[in-house]
Amino acid sequence: MAEPRRYQLQNDAANRLIADLLDVENVPAERRWYFQQLLTTVLKLHEDGAGTGDLKITNTALKELRYAYKVFAPYAGVRKVTVFGSARASSSEEATASALLFGRRMTEVGWMVVTGAGAGIMGAAQEGAGGEKSFGLNIRLPFEQEANPWIASDPKLITFKYFFTRKLFLVKEASGVALFPGGFGTMDETFELLTLMQTGKSALVPVVLVEAGPKPYWRIWHRWIAGTLVERGLIDPEDTSLFRIVDAPDEAVAEITSFYRVYHSSRIVGDDLVLRLTRPIHPGHLTELQDKFADILKGQARLAPGPVPQELDEFPELARLILPFDHRSFGRLRQLIDFINQL
Repeated sequence: MAEPRRYQLQNDAANRLIADLLDVENVPAERRWYFQQLLTTVLKLHEDGAGTGDLKITNTALKELRYAYKVFAPYAGVRKVTVFGSARASSSEEATASALLFGRRMTEVGWMVVTGAGAGIMGAAQEGAGGEKSFGLNIRLPFEQEANPWIASDPKLITFKYFFTRKLFLVKEASGVALFPGGFGTMDETFELLTLMQTGKSALVPVVLVEAGPKPYWRIWHRWIAGTLVERGLIDPEDTSLFRIVDAPDEAVAEITSFYRVYHSSRIVGDDLVLRLTRPIHPGHLTELQDKFADILKGQARLAPGPVPQELDEFPELARLILPFDHRSFGRLRQLIDFINQL
């Protein structure tokens, strides 16, 4: 049987030069494969005859990714909440006051705040958090979007050319998301976030929709979700468990932080989903969980006192709940996490 073709350039001399470059840079063995693939991909654009416009997009996107990784890296151990909402200065006084208080409360419980760095609700949340405890992910636009004064001179301000790179970090770095009233951008972020979680392309995090202002906003939105999408079978009823509607900043803070009361994080290991827990589950509760969520489990859930081998000893102090999850019922999985947190 023929050996599968390796991912490499057509030019053998160029492949050897890539290997030599990795040697010169002393790239460690466990990371070498990734850098070889990255360098090969970049030069394959040349082999493929990629156009100048495509090269510009790829070049800028890669630079933005690299710089954002660098900025966030020192804060990897701190949970962060991303705040979405209108960037317009015309946002209601109630909404901006609510966002300001929310930003302040989240930093008081040890979290950091991430916003799109604009004015309006984002600026209010940034003001409440303060530049030292927040990040601003700005976007270059031909109008209206300049960094708010609370993050403008901070090294944790990142300015992106492309929405797709910016949106990656607004979601990737978030252990929780708070959405305030906003326009097309807020709706876009809301549906993209829920789509990523519904399809398992993003980790489940607490999502709160904060009512703020003289008129209902999210409850009107929810009436359409339930009355159209759920009623017509376009989403499952359990998918509405992926978010919560709250009426006050303190309620939003409690909803986000309580998500991590027992649940800590998760990782896919083979066919299983491994949940890391801040404290172990009693075996009796495991039986109850098995019965209650049998519809999304393909076998017997089990407990472990620490990491499974494939986790590379991540969070060794945490207990594990190992689920033979069906990898499709993520609304129900959110309900399972809620069940664990209420034990």
